[in-house]
Amino acid sequence: MKLLKIHFQMRRALIFISSFFFVCACNVCDAGSSAKNVGVEEIPSSIKKLEKSSDNLLQEKDDCKECGLIIPESVEKNIPQDMRYPVFLQLIFNLIRLEYVKNLSECEITEKSIAGALASLDPHSSYLNEKAFASLRNQTDGEFGGVGIEIMIDDGFIRIISPIDDTPAYKAGLKCGDLIIYINDECINGISSEEAMEKLRGKPKTKVKLKIKREDKLPFDVEIERDIIKVQSVKAEVLDNIGYIRISTFDKNTTKDIKKFISDNKGKNLHGIILDLRNNPGGLLDEAVSVSNIFLNGGKIVSTRGRTAENTKLFAADAGDLTSGLPLVALINNGTASAPEIVAGALRDNKRAIIVGTRSFGKGSVQKVIPLSEKTAIKLTVAKHYTPSGECIQANGISPDIEADYAIIKKPEGMFVIREEFFNNAMDVDKKAKNKRFSDMQNKKSLDELGKKKDKKDGEEEDQELLYRKLSLGERVEKDYQLSKAFDVIKVLKRFVDMSDGKNEKK
Repeated sequence: MKLLKIHFQMRRALIFISSFFFVCACNVCDAGSSAKNVGVEEIPSSIKKLEKSSDNLLQEKDDCKECGLIIPESVEKNIPQDMRYPVFLQLIFNLIRLEYVKNLSECEITEKSIAGALASLDPHSSYLNEKAFASLRNQTDGEFGGVGIEIMIDDGFIRIISPIDDTPAYKAGLKCGDLIIYINDECINGISSEEAMEKLRGKPKTKVKLKIKREDKLPFDVEIERDIIKVQSVKAEVLDNIGYIRISTFDKNTTKDIKKFISDNKGKNLHGIILDLRNNPGGLLDEAVSVSNIFLNGGKIVSTRGRTAENTKLFAADAGDLTSGLPLVALINNGTASAPEIVAGALRDNKRAIIVGTRSFGKGSVQKVIPLSEKTAIKLTVAKHYTPSGECIQANGISPDIEADYAIIKKPEGMFVIREEFFNNAMDVDKKAKNKRFSDMQNKKSLDELGKKKDKKDGEEEDQELLYRKLSLGERVEKDYQLSKAFDVIKVLKRFVDMSDGKNEKK
């Protein structure tokens, strides 16, 4: 009955709109037109006939006034209540077609209407034209052309959520939070994220010029050479018996690569694992669930809640932690968005990992890509993500267990140290000479570094974050406070596990 009701209502609306706008079109003809003017008073009889075609009218409610819809009184009284929205939309459509300064085809008006309606809903709903739809498919396959950034629209401009590791944008020094205000000397204020991505993408070896606004600094230009973006989602290595897994994005290979690293290092006496999810802009939901499942021994992972049963789901872990309960730390920051937030939330709420860093981005909405044809689609927000404890990720993000803001660890430069062994009458002469030689070497190194720094010209000091990107893992641990803290937590957890095992053995 419900489908029959909708069918009748749509049929009534279409028939009525056709007759109504035939009248409107006649009334807006030029004065020199020979067309006969037909008044609105001639259509009540037609409306009565249309009303009889449906026995199930919607409940009468004057919603039109609530949204500012105003139809001339002479017309309004003759339009059934449930048909006013379609009439209003058709009226706008015809006004654009007849009056807008540029001549737009019906196809162009329709596409712009769809794009505008979706863009007004939230930052992540959008219309995907042929180019955007093709780009989306390429991106989820792990290879696409462009500069390598995840973006969102913010105050009409493009906000960088995060550059993807080892891409042209990453190498050019773009950062999480940067605002793109010009692309190729064209102001991009007001464009959609899909239009922005089209401008950023292009043939490999071609260049794109961006004007960047960063925090309180003056805008500056960056020229980037486009390339085929081959995303290596996982980089992993072992340092000091601690496994370090960097996940830059979640694509179809993420779970497979992590499982391979764990398998290759089985039996190698790992003390724990660090999952680095910082500046990870997201990716595939299925991969986020699958990665969480690697480290969990049952329990909830994430739930999605929407208005329909299809968009309301619960994802749970299988029994079988592949790491056998190794101490685990997950690193997050304000560039951690969407899929990695699911992983961090699942590990935290299941008491499986210690979360270190700063509050994550807070992108906890679910987008569904609905094809309109073989070449076009819409991306529509249909649900929100919730952690196992019921916390909504959207706009809240994931809060860390240990707050550790981004900071560069800097040893004092040019600091001349004095120690006990420097004194002439210090005790333990056998140790004095050896320790003094070591201290003298440290002091000389510090003074040399201070001299080099003084030789540098003003303004030439490298951006510490960009310098950090070029370092090895061992060098990063010495300079990256968040990463250093994660290693410290693993060491403490390992010590706690060893103490617990010792107590159990005594028992």
